[in-house]
Amino acid sequence: MDGTESSAGQPGPAERSHRSSVSSVGAREVQLKPKHLPYKLGRQWPELLLRFTNAPDDDVAVDEPSLQFRRNVFFPKRRELQIQDEEVLRLLYEEAKDNVLAARYPCDVEDCEVLGALVCRVQLGPYQPSQPAACTLREKLDSFLPAHLCKRGQGLFAAFRGRGAKAGPGEQGLLNAYRQVKEAVGSDGGCEATLGTHYHAYLLKCHELPFYGCAFFHGEIDKPAQGFLHRGGRKPVAVAISLEGVHVIDSREKHVLLGLRFQELSWDHTSPEEEEPVLWLEFNGDSEGMPVNKLLKIYSKQAELMSGLIEYCIELNQAAEPAAPQESVPGPQAAPTSSPPATQRPKLRRQGSVVCSRIQHLSTIDYVEDGKGIKRVKPKRTTSFFSRQLSVGQGSYTVVQPADSLEQG
Repeated sequence: MDGTESSAGQPGPAERSHRSSVSSVGAREVQLKPKHLPYKLGRQWPELLLRFTNAPDDDVAVDEPSLQFRRNVFFPKRRELQIQDEEVLRLLYEEAKDNVLAARYPCDVEDCEVLGALVCRVQLGPYQPSQPAACTLREKLDSFLPAHLCKRGQGLFAAFRGRGAKAGPGEQGLLNAYRQVKEAVGSDGGCEATLGTHYHAYLLKCHELPFYGCAFFHGEIDKPAQGFLHRGGRKPVAVAISLEGVHVIDSREKHVLLGLRFQELSWDHTSPEEEEPVLWLEFNGDSEGMPVNKLLKIYSKQAELMSGLIEYCIELNQAAEPAAPQESVPGPQAAPTSSPPATQRPKLRRQGSVVCSRIQHLSTIDYVEDGKGIKRVKPKRTTSFFSRQLSVGQGSYTVVQPADSLEQG
């Protein structure tokens, strides 16, 4: 179910605070806690639907619950890589694989091929040059690659394509990656028979995706006005929230529209009775080469849940941060090292990668505070529209200071 996350082998902090359950209720399902009995909830499912939803009686009568395993969004990735239990690794691998194949985790083609090759290794065993691997991959291609990479040609030429035909681009890339999957070498010099190494490799590759392990929510955003009639409309998006930040993903195009760390945004939600609930995200940007503060409006019935989850993730991060070092005092000083301390650099991303932000595809708003009113300006504003923000640490979100004069829009 979208908007929920479940335990990955170890219970998260969800049972320790009612605020951690902000994403536990979504459109179709409930996040179970250790004290819950799945069988009992299944028996009470119609009663729960009538009590907590507005579903019609006919729908309630035929609806059935589905028990699913989901990774806990609060479980750190660094701890996930310390897991040695092969069965737990398999469950995490299966969930990650399903998200990749469903394009819930948008991936570049090269990454899809690497991940798909590891799935081939798990399901088909080590690559054997003597086996007709191309035919095997072609028959089960949608088990290894997302559906949009498995499309085959239609029409006359496709009808003549036989089992011995040359593999397509997606198949060939997958086959090449399958050949390159390395086998772990045991202490005796032989190949290990366990699959835990490949589960671990799959998860490690998924950790490069900025939205891995996120809680996902449904929403819509305004399309930029296009054409003479300025027709915009809305586009469906998935909002992915993790301990690191927020990502807005185009549900149809399967790429990231906006990715922000918590230090880079200010946010709030509104739920007026007459209008749709809205999650507001505010961040720094530019307009016509000038710095501005941008405001993105996300329509979603889960706006309050998303806002609460953002707030709780920030609280968890602040609680986990080490205490600030004390001011230095006179005394013996350590000798300086010959090289500066190493800094963690972000991974290089391919040009046009699906995980890179596409702010130009967003319809955003610029504001300025003028006395008691909020006026739209071009292109600057004087203060943040929201008070909810994480303003500590380097790279914090800051409002753009106005120039001597502002051009009203």
